[in-house]
Amino acid sequence: MNYIEPAGKSFRKTILALFLGSFVTFADLYSTQPVIPVFAKQFGVSPAMASLTLSFATGTLAICLLLVSFFSENIDRKKIMGTALTLSALLSICVSFIQDDLYILIAIRAIQGAVLAGFPAIAMAYINEEFHPKSLGYVMGIYVSGSSIGGLAGRLIVGVLTDHFSWNIAIGSLGALSLIISLAFWWMLPASQHTVRVGVSLSRIKTSLINNFRNGRLVLLFGMAFLLMGSFVTIYNFVGIPLMGPPYHLSQTLIGFIFIIYLVGTFSSTWMGKLADQYSRRLVLLIGIAIMLMGALLTLLDPLLLKIMGLALFTFGFFGAHSIASSWVGRLADKSEKAQASALYLLFYYAGSSVVGASGGLFLMKFGWGGVISAVSILILLAAACAMMVEKVKIVK
Repeated sequence: MNYIEPAGKSFRKTILALFLGSFVTFADLYSTQPVIPVFAKQFGVSPAMASLTLSFATGTLAICLLLVSFFSENIDRKKIMGTALTLSALLSICVSFIQDDLYILIAIRAIQGAVLAGFPAIAMAYINEEFHPKSLGYVMGIYVSGSSIGGLAGRLIVGVLTDHFSWNIAIGSLGALSLIISLAFWWMLPASQHTVRVGVSLSRIKTSLINNFRNGRLVLLFGMAFLLMGSFVTIYNFVGIPLMGPPYHLSQTLIGFIFIIYLVGTFSSTWMGKLADQYSRRLVLLIGIAIMLMGALLTLLDPLLLKIMGLALFTFGFFGAHSIASSWVGRLADKSEKAQASALYLLFYYAGSSVVGASGGLFLMKFGWGGVISAVSILILLAAACAMMVEKVKIVK
């Protein structure tokens, strides 16, 4: 087959386009995360209620992922991804005009999440179909690094501009930047060449779901996605609240700069993805999960420097583990089921973000930061158990 090979201009241009698409997706999706404390204060609600501006977006994204993946089999994947990025950018600009109605803000964010469903699952399927199998770990690592840099840039832009102007100007500016990048994506990404065309019907959807859930190894990876992403979003949703209070009293700008830690995820996703291509996937995955746990526990210590070091370790481990698990899904899924398997992985991934991410606020209110870390630690240990069993489970045909 005529795969996109590691050498050549086409390879570099394509992975850059996917990097930029991932950048926009995560910058837009998590744009409200750094201003959850601001929303809570401005709208007079609890942090858990304010976090629904993120949870509803990730929730609708999770629900729509599977539907998009089925219809993508008969539509050019590039058109779906490009349209999703462009509409999301426009919706971020719409959010910037909201002044005093939290419910309208949550509703628009829910629509934005549904729109963004057109990118992540399709991008993973595109990578698995268009690139040579020997380079999948590296390419997926670059793609995931786009999510870490996008997450960093989005949070940093919104955090800093909110401190100096307002959250409306901040999110509107991010939307304008996302629109420019989405136009570059349209120009740079080649049309898909290896999509397996299949008819869309209820029986086809049922068969695909059955085939994927019969693969116990995939089910374990789906569970890991839920647990790891739920842990990750919970930490970052609420870490700003104790840091803005005593004894730290950090400003919104300084809270935003903490997200520079995301840069370690850019490195770990690519580096650990390459290690997984060379060595045992399970071993490298377990190392990433162990690093997550160590980092989470380190945030329990009082010194600010140690908390930041803990966040860095936690982030390093998460992005490395996610890069390995997501590329593993593509390897385990049948060729005609790759888009659906990727969509199911991301469905559980974003369901974890939505369900666990919102629930973390309740632990914070009742038990403080220690309660949040206790809940996150249990989830990480469950994810480690899933990772240990992946290669031991037999695939039912």
